[in-house]
Amino acid sequence: MSDRKTLHAAFAAKVDAVLAALEAEGVLPAGVSRANVTVEPPRDASHGDLATNAAMVLAKQAATNPRALAERIVEHLGRDAQIESAGIAGPGFINMRLADSAWRREIGAIAGLGSDYGRSAMGAGQRVNIEYVSANPTGPMHMGHCRGAVVGDALAALLEFAGHEVVREYYVNDAGGQVDVLARSAHLRYREALGEDIGAIPEGLYPGDYLKPVGEALAAEFGDAHRDRPEGDWLPLFRERAVAEMMALIRADLALLGIHHDVFASEAELQRAGKPEAAEAWLREHDLVYDGLLEAPKGKTPEDWEPVELPLFRSTRFGDDQDRPIRKSDGSWTYFGADLAYHMQKAEGADALIDIWGADHAGTVKRIKAAVAALSEGAGGRTIPFDVKLVQMVQLLRGGEPVKMSKRAGTFVTLADVVREVGKDVVRFTMLTRKPEAQMDFDFAKVVEASKDNPVFYVQYAHARISSTLRKGAAEGVAPAPDALDRLGGEELALVKQAAQFPRVVEAAAQAREPHRIAFFLYDLAAAFHAYWNLGNDDPAKRFIVAHDNELTAARLFLAAQIGQVIRNGLALLGVEAVEEM
Repeated sequence: MSDRKTLHAAFAAKVDAVLAALEAEGVLPAGVSRANVTVEPPRDASHGDLATNAAMVLAKQAATNPRALAERIVEHLGRDAQIESAGIAGPGFINMRLADSAWRREIGAIAGLGSDYGRSAMGAGQRVNIEYVSANPTGPMHMGHCRGAVVGDALAALLEFAGHEVVREYYVNDAGGQVDVLARSAHLRYREALGEDIGAIPEGLYPGDYLKPVGEALAAEFGDAHRDRPEGDWLPLFRERAVAEMMALIRADLALLGIHHDVFASEAELQRAGKPEAAEAWLREHDLVYDGLLEAPKGKTPEDWEPVELPLFRSTRFGDDQDRPIRKSDGSWTYFGADLAYHMQKAEGADALIDIWGADHAGTVKRIKAAVAALSEGAGGRTIPFDVKLVQMVQLLRGGEPVKMSKRAGTFVTLADVVREVGKDVVRFTMLTRKPEAQMDFDFAKVVEASKDNPVFYVQYAHARISSTLRKGAAEGVAPAPDALDRLGGEELALVKQAAQFPRVVEAAAQAREPHRIAFFLYDLAAAFHAYWNLGNDDPAKRFIVAHDNELTAARLFLAAQIGQVIRNGLALLGVEAVEEM
């Protein structure tokens, strides 16, 4: 990776150097912390290109007022040739307007860093475990899983780019009652494969045709050996085989989206290893689990309800409205109890945990966070930061009308069908065009529309236009070159100012755990590029390829190439291809 600093990093270093100089002069006390000093674009672009709060943050320690300290800082900044002007605003904020040369240098920084432009060391190698998708292994992926899958995968790529070590994890819920239902459904299809007329699929079993190949494979392997045996004889075997087949199907579906996990953690293996018992023992030792009577259900109490003593987690200590059972009356683990142990296992090998959940799990966030805080401390003697991102469902439409369900799937539209119809890139980018907690409509007609209103098209079209322009330049014998960047003026440099936000956006998005910010940035950058491009429609002198002026053409092509580089870097974080032509 090149050691060239991006513009914001370079000017943050300049401000830090000024503060060091003031410390040497005795204006600031020695060793004063500058950790809270920021250098970033002001909210109002008319105020300048960059602003710093240095005087506001450090004035008290300098035993002076902010404006007085700001004047000393401005005095030093004014000596820098790359700072056109520096002024004081309000109680002591410092606004800087940069010289054009600074923005021209940034074009060179993008070229020098290439695919590393925007990469950050902010994460300092912190090991982050991101669990996402974790769909029950009972059928193919459907569009209800898609949004969380894309958000989790893009977040993983973003955090890696920002300097974290990332583990992508999938939790396989293969120990609950739903996998017994899967096994029974597979057994029915097994009997069908042996020639039996099974009639309509009974209520309570999975009806999808996707289980037919599973039944056929079981029939080919075992013949009729398990057709008439008691359920207890074949259920464990069929459960194991059916789960394995479903996970192979799920992996294949995720691969269509370009998603690959590092770890597939099995709930059944977790329980066989005694992890829930270990978690319960630790919680009891720290008075976080006790044996008590489960409260009656809220509202009207069922006639057959009886108070039963269960091991209860003290979730009311953490703001919950009642303590929650970790075991059922038959001694088996509740979903909550198993989840506690699973998170304890994850915490053993991570510095931070992130879960991507559907919005229907919102009610469990507070208590699982509380339990994880306790358990992670027990696992490693330290509290592991744990963040849950909730993702709303996606409504599928076709021309504004709800999409019909899939016969093959039984009750839902498969992810594979959607990806095959509109393509991986369209699906992935579209899933990131809104905040994950906001409702989303996915209209098959609109997501492939060639218009400014379709962000996927608009961003990819910007990159394709750049690629086409570079090809035309090459055909005319002109290659991108930085030799005459001083000929680029305000309109071209406005593009650079937009692109130069990328490193900051990466860090802010990683810190907030919000990969959709990258999609928003790319749309704004594409809009700025298209706006500049359109100037050339009315004025040939504004075009990237200028007739009879190879020097200016080479400089503008160099600029275009770097805008394309930033678009590619952003799209790579989203898992979307930067197309060369459309």
